[in-house]
Amino acid sequence: MKVFVIPDIHLKPWMLERADDLLDKDSYEKIVFLGDFVDDWDQQDNIGLYDDTFDAIRDFIKKHQNSLICFGNHDLSYVWQTMESGYSVLARDTVVARLQELRKLLPVKSEAIMHKIDNVMFSHAGLTRSFVMEHFGYDTDASLDHMIECINIMRKTELWHDSSPIWARTGGYGFGYDFYSKGCLQVTGHTPVKRTYLFKDQNLLVCDTFSTYGDGSPIGDNSFVWVDTVTKEWGAV
Repeated sequence: MKVFVIPDIHLKPWMLERADDLLDKDSYEKIVFLGDFVDDWDQQDNIGLYDDTFDAIRDFIKKHQNSLICFGNHDLSYVWQTMESGYSVLARDTVVARLQELRKLLPVKSEAIMHKIDNVMFSHAGLTRSFVMEHFGYDTDASLDHMIECINIMRKTELWHDSSPIWARTGGYGFGYDFYSKGCLQVTGHTPVKRTYLFKDQNLLVCDTFSTYGDGSPIGDNSFVWVDTVTKEWGAV
């Protein structure tokens, strides 16, 4: 299955226009959002930008009903009322209401912490070995499908931790977690990269190429990525 991946948006509604243009030029069986729709540097008072972003996502999903959503730490911080960098007290009610609106637009189980399609797992930050050990045991023989089913019903107590699938960072960001693939490729956002990058030893493809520095300048090359969920081949677009 060929999947088009949309990484962290962080209040950039123009990303959806670019994604739509690319989708018009090729065919994809699924589209996966990696979460973090909201929050950006010094935008806490710009409620109009929050609404504009959700309007763009809503219109995109209405057109592309083959979309799946993975929630990120910034999205869930509003649902769970947990302060996070960039969190806007003024926007909280807007974010909660608009996330609920998106849920209603898609079929059941289209929005989750993690999705698995064939040989590829999608989440905001990635499944780490330490998280698996903590919740499923060191020598677990649980299948990935079972673990993901359990993770998708977890809440703040289990997930608001550095090693969780909404928070884990790759090496070089102070944590350097080992990621748990069990033969699958993991596709994540969350950790800003200059270009979509495959950590081969971790079986981890990191796609957050649209995030910016505090002054608004880009960190990455603003590319999207596609993934073949059977062969695990991928490419930037």
